Amino acid sequence: MVDELPARIRRGYALGGVATGVHGTVPSLLLMPYLTEELGVGALLAGLVVLAPKAWDFVCNPLAGRISDRVRRHDRRRPFLLVAGPLMGVCLAFVFTGPSTPFLLALCWVLVAHLLAATAYAFFQVPYLAMSAEVTDDYGVRTRMMAWRVGVVTTAIAVSGVVAPWLVTTAGGYRTMGALAGLVVVAGSLAVWWCTRGAPVVRAEAAGGGLRDQLRVVLGDVHARPLIAALVLQAAGTSMLLAAVAYAARVLLDDPATGSYLFAAFVVPGVVCAPLWAWLGRRHGKRGGYVVATAVLAGGLVAMVGAWSGSLVWCLVCSAVTGAGYAGIQVFPLAMLPDVAAHDARTSGHNRIGLFAGVWAGCELLGFALGPGLLGVVLAVGGYEGGLEAYDDPARLAVLAGTSVVPAVLVLLSLFAIRAYRLDETLRAAPPSPAGVPAA
Repeated sequence: MVDELPARIRRGYALGGVATGVHGTVPSLLLMPYLTEELGVGALLAGLVVLAPKAWDFVCNPLAGRISDRVRRHDRRRPFLLVAGPLMGVCLAFVFTGPSTPFLLALCWVLVAHLLAATAYAFFQVPYLAMSAEVTDDYGVRTRMMAWRVGVVTTAIAVSGVVAPWLVTTAGGYRTMGALAGLVVVAGSLAVWWCTRGAPVVRAEAAGGGLRDQLRVVLGDVHARPLIAALVLQAAGTSMLLAAVAYAARVLLDDPATGSYLFAAFVVPGVVCAPLWAWLGRRHGKRGGYVVATAVLAGGLVAMVGAWSGSLVWCLVCSAVTGAGYAGIQVFPLAMLPDVAAHDARTSGHNRIGLFAGVWAGCELLGFALGPGLLGVVLAVGGYEGGLEAYDDPARLAVLAGTSVVPAVLVLLSLFAIRAYRLDETLRAAPPSPAGVPAA
């Protein structure tokens, strides 16, 4: 029997993408430029400031998953959405609204605020992801849920990615932008909490094992391991690309305003393509769709290597292709994670769904941190300095590498990991088991 969810819960769940989309986009696009151009921080140090809080999340996310697994309330994960979501928005606003002088105080303010925002994000994102494996036990329903979520996330990314840079350059600067972004995150987290009231919990296994034991289980799971490897590589590549957009517009296209156009061209196709990727997953399986989406993303990145020496139109076309692939790599892994976590719960008899979500989110954030960190290294090697009117060839080559070459290599490497994933064929061949009953 198909385990269908009410439309209110299925679509209301997707509203959490407003909070995660804005929180992920604004720092990815603007934190590095804020540090290098506004506060005068060197590229390498700026990369480390971006890296450190997200590297902390690699530890914090599994902890958040373990804690949320222990909750025995009827609404289980939802209280975390109510508390951590608004805190995440407030801390995000603080990142961009602190003092600009003296230098050490400004740098410490950004680092601490970013660390607090990352911690709040962990306690929001992990229970939020875990809900998708607990509110339904149906393979197809999870795919539709994630298609709705990705549609909302890509819309939030598109709007915030265009509006936030515009606010910085023309309408109030970083302070206004940070305050408004924080308010949107608060609103999105409260919306998903309200709309998922009454959501069922179809997985009821007892949480088992200690934190160290469960970490070993998750990272040693034959089905989770290739997905996590692909996730880290793709998160590093795409976050490096996003962090480099502002630099590419300034250095390669000689017009900072084009950064908003490039970002819009990147994310708008994702809003259109998310339902198409979901259809492809239903037709040909999630792993097959994931491979195709990754190939499209890699193709767009490779094409962008030559696009920067051409016209703006060609850059926009390549950005659109890249964005279409990016939408796919959001849909499929998020639909495959609940499959892996639910399969583990059925076969082990223990509820480790929150921990799977925690390790997943922690690894994703580690990848997101590695991208700007790598960009900082590449820019430093090229001798990039913020605030200059003109740049020499090494600096231009460094920006080109950070925008296209290195992200393309990382995404291409992730294809090897995806091909090692085998659970999809098993799940497509067998009907879902009733909640709490081990799979055959």
